[in-house]
Amino acid sequence: MELYPRERLGLVRDATARAGLGAVLLTPGADLRYVTGYDAQELERLTCLVVPSDGEAFLVVPRLELPAAQASPAGALGVEMVACDETDDPYALVASRLPKGVAKVGVADRMWAVMALRFRAALPGAEQIAAGGVLRDLRMRKSPAEVAALREAGAAIDRVHRRVPDYLKAGRTEREVGRDIAEAITAEGHAQVDFVIVGSGPNGANPHAELTDRVIRPGEPVVVDIGGTMPSGYCSDSTRNYCVGEPPAAYRAYYEVLEAAQRASCEAVRPGTTPEAVDAAARDVIAAAGYGEHFFHRTGHGIGLESHEDPYIVEGNLEPLEPGMAFSIEPGIYPGPHGARIEDIVVCTKDGHEPMNTTHHTLTIIS
Repeated sequence: MELYPRERLGLVRDATARAGLGAVLLTPGADLRYVTGYDAQELERLTCLVVPSDGEAFLVVPRLELPAAQASPAGALGVEMVACDETDDPYALVASRLPKGVAKVGVADRMWAVMALRFRAALPGAEQIAAGGVLRDLRMRKSPAEVAALREAGAAIDRVHRRVPDYLKAGRTEREVGRDIAEAITAEGHAQVDFVIVGSGPNGANPHAELTDRVIRPGEPVVVDIGGTMPSGYCSDSTRNYCVGEPPAAYRAYYEVLEAAQRASCEAVRPGTTPEAVDAAARDVIAAAGYGEHFFHRTGHGIGLESHEDPYIVEGNLEPLEPGMAFSIEPGIYPGPHGARIEDIVVCTKDGHEPMNTTHHTLTIIS
């Protein structure tokens, strides 16, 4: 069960042909890592995987990066690696190896603009489109190996949440708590910290709150939303709620509603259900309790090699769920004086869903 299997290159080549492209050009980022396992550095020197619709793929790398590329999982795939010296023109090299008169190429969604413009100059007759759509269906349906990697990531971030009560104390600042959590994220197995949100009191009503020097006070709810990237490349993301002392009665009232909404949304996940319906399952519970205006973001986002990717769990997304799709379920209620969000990563299975996070959803009260 390989995380970066050799046959993936062939699947991308077939998808490139179906899209009517002469090739896709993948620079450092999630798409390149998905296809080859190579977590390449983003540099001003060009690193680019070229996957023609007809022919063998090849990887253009700066010569000084060749050992890293060979040592990565890409080295076991048998893909040709073309090393470029400092005075070479890698864009002209790529153009010379593509069929003359190629009409359309896909460029990585997050390719630097300067690189896309250099390719435009090297391939003046080729229309450029975003390559993400070519890989979207492949990346959205996780393999068993990818699900295992997400399960490992979920377990690691769960271990961090179990440590949080040791860090949350009245009198400490959000930034101090956040620093401890960040250290725990790497200590529990992540290769890097992607984000740490410690939203105390009114800051908990901001879903994307930044860490501040605000002092946490007794009786204040705190939203802790954390995530990182594992050595595998796959991401974690989980939100739990804490209170330093007894929470306000109003908070307890809507927190119970939130628990019911998150549970309803998870239970709605199964093959054939639309993301819109999963979103509605949470939204309807919250609206029926009178908190509808305080839930103002989508219910979830896909996750994998990126913390946010397809599919998005939102009104208007009618693409049926399929086994292997992985995404967050994270409704929130944010009245203003405080807020709350409960988030799990789930994977759609053949008959329902599997949670990647297993820590309890109950409000954790820290005495």
